[in-house]
Parts: sequence; structure tokens; C-alpha cells
Amino acid sequence: MARIGKGWMGRALAAASLRRWTAAARDAGSTDLRVLRRQRAAARKLKARLDTLLFIADSRLSLPLPGTQAFPRPQDADWAWRPELWRGPLPERGLSSVPDKATLGTDATLFHDCTRSEITLRQTRNLRAADLAAYGLRLDVFSFDGSYLSLVIDLPPEAAQGLKRTHLIRIDTVVEMEQPLEILARLNIRHGPNTEQIVRELPLHDQEIRVEFDLAYTRLNEKRADRMWLDLIFERPQMNKVTLRDLTFARRPRADL
Repeated sequence: MARIGKGWMGRALAAASLRRWTAAARDAGSTDLRVLRRQRAAARKLKARLDTLLFIADSRLSLPLPGTQAFPRPQDADWAWRPELWRGPLPERGLSSVPDKATLGTDATLFHDCTRSEITLRQTRNLRAADLAAYGLRLDVFSFDGSYLSLVIDLPPEAAQGLKRTHLIRIDTVVEMEQPLEILARLNIRHGPNTEQIVRELPLHDQEIRVEFDLAYTRLNEKRADRMWLDLIFERPQMNKVTLRDLTFARRPRADL
């Protein structure tokens, strides 16, 4: 059977069915009662299926679209970005017993020094009405015998192009946790043989989880900046589930002091 809206035959059948029900509704006031009773039974069956279709369609079409780069950013931003992991589906959605330096997608790498890994990392589909990113990242940690756990996000080369000490780098994120913990954000900027590092603690108790890195307080060699990456460092992560619903970056010039 031709599907509704699929091919010319499907569209023709859908149009013919619509005309038939339109005529039945128009003539219902004068239709023979035996015919009207049959039409009512058929209409109820059709309505039940249409209600199901509308419910599923509304749910799916209200989700953030894969690939979206829509998110709030400063008006004067000269660069903004959402990593691949939060934009679209990855070929490999998850990892279990995650080893050190395991990668998920092209942007994210997990570092730890556990002798026995009881860590899982999984891309999830965002389903909440408030979500702007299509996907999220869930980190499950059970027993943890290491001294550090860090998720590294590699920024694209464009982030370092034209980078100045007058720039501010802003990150916005949406975080959910089973148990309270601290997450440190460390921005790394490589310039020649040196690397500048700026550390901020994520304000996880604020409504907006946002931090800015002011490059004015670094010794950045603007002519040699060629790479940037972000470390998200999880303090005492054992027996916890952390979901990063979104993560975005923006770069803007700082106002003159």
C-alpha cells in the first residue's frame, strides 16, 4: 500500500480520502442513519490513529534538530561553536570500562589513571523542551581508584586564529548530577613551545552555568597561538552519574579597561 505523502500515488490517495471525509462531514446532517452509524464507527477508528500520529509527530518534531548550532552567544562574538558530540549522532554512541585516552567522536577524549576502569561514557538524545542541543553526554562512574578524571574537548583551529590577549573565551554548559561534585574547567592555549592554562570552577549551583576566561592575565604570544583545548576535571566522581546536556564556546573582544 502506498504510504501517505510518499510518491504521487500516496499523495493522490490521501487527497481522495480527505475529500471523502470532507463530504461526509458536510452531509452528516442529512445522511441516512444506518450509513451515518457506519461512518461514525470508521471515523472513531481513524481518529484514534490520527491522535497517535499527532502525539508522536509533535514529540519528535519538538526535539532539537541534529546539527543545530543555535545557542545564546554574545552579540560581539567573533567565533562560536558547539562540539560535534552535542550536535549530531556519533557512529559509536558509547564506551564501557573506558580505558585511559579513549575518544568519543572527533572532539572528546577521556583521561584517567584508574587501575580498573568502572567508567562508562555514552552519547544520549536530549528530550527535554528546554534543551537546545540535540544530544548530550552521560558519564557514569562506579568504583574509582584513580587520582584524576578529565574530559578533554579539542577546539577547532578557528578558535586560535587571530587570538588576542584582549579576548574573552566563554563556555556555557548544562549539567545534571546524581550526587554533588566539583567540576573544574581548564582552558589550555598552545603558543609555540609554551602552553597557557587558566582554571575556573563551574558554578554548578547557578541557574546559568557559565565561565569566562580572560586572556589579558596570560603571557600569550599572539603570533604563535595555534591550538586550544578544554579540560573538564571531575573531583571525587565515584558512584555518580553526570550528564552534560550541552556545551558551547564563544570568543569575544574584552571591553577596554
